[in-house]
Amino acid sequence: MEEIWDIYDENRNLTGRTIKRAEYINKIKENEYHLVVHIWIKNDNNEWLISKRTPNKHFPLLWECTGGSALAGEESLTAALREVKEELGITLDKSKGRLYKTIKRSVYSDFVDVWVYKHNCSIDDIVLQPEETCDAMWASAEKIQQLINKGKFVPLDNLKYAYELLGI
Repeated sequence: MEEIWDIYDENRNLTGRTIKRAEYINKIKENEYHLVVHIWIKNDNNEWLISKRTPNKHFPLLWECTGGSALAGEESLTAALREVKEELGITLDKSKGRLYKTIKRSVYSDFVDVWVYKHNCSIDDIVLQPEETCDAMWASAEKIQQLINKGKFVPLDNLKYAYELLGI
């Protein structure tokens, strides 16, 4: 089923319009945005849960935090919890998370809500979504920095907040 997204104005007010994901690039108007969520999950060992994108996706086989677009009618938190469940097969306790930051990105015409969650689980508990993810691991901030330096992490040029969040 094709994704449908709500459209927001430049002040993050719903416009009442929706758009199909496939039409977004060609039909989005100036000063219109959609909502994206990034979810960073940290365990008690001070490691971050990251996943590898499948070969069929943009930025193939690169590591990233979990994320995606909110569907029409979804609030940010609902979208964040859904994306983690879909991509990693885990259910987060919504009381163990917080909204870290909201970023307005003109280059992608989106608002990004960055969520940070405390969660402990074994990698064996992860259930990957074959269309989205092909691997997952717990990684220290230093390991993520190594992946970035080797070009094996999604480009963080538009995710500068990640350097602050990870302390790298």
